[in-house]
Amino acid sequence: MDYKVIEKYGKKYIEVKSSSVKINSEQDALDLISLCFEHGINIMVINDTVLSDDFFNLKTGIAGAIIQKLVNYSIKTGIVILNERDVNERFKEFALEANKGNNFRIFYNSSDTEKWISIL
Repeated sequence: MDYKVIEKYGKKYIEVKSSSVKINSEQDALDLISLCFEHGINIMVINDTVLSDDFFNLKTGIAGAIIQKLVNYSIKTGIVILNERDVNERFKEFALEANKGNNFRIFYNSSDTEKWISIL
């Protein structure tokens, strides 16, 4: 997994940019949580290219399972989707609902993600 630890706005967070294997299960979520604990960090940003196609298909339940694990372990997570057109309408509706909370957010550009991190 290709990641880096970033320190900005007086906060540290992990940015996951790429992976040879796509995130596709609760076990993958636990691996991300372990990565955060290893570095003593509770904020993570995940690029959409790291997520499997099944993550964006809400019928699979993968997105809900992964997000629930991250929330249960208090890992504040932002997902950056660089091409909003690639996401179906149901996922966009899910994103609108998810963005009402403080623990998990979906963004369509990096600058909005950084603004969110700055106020955490």
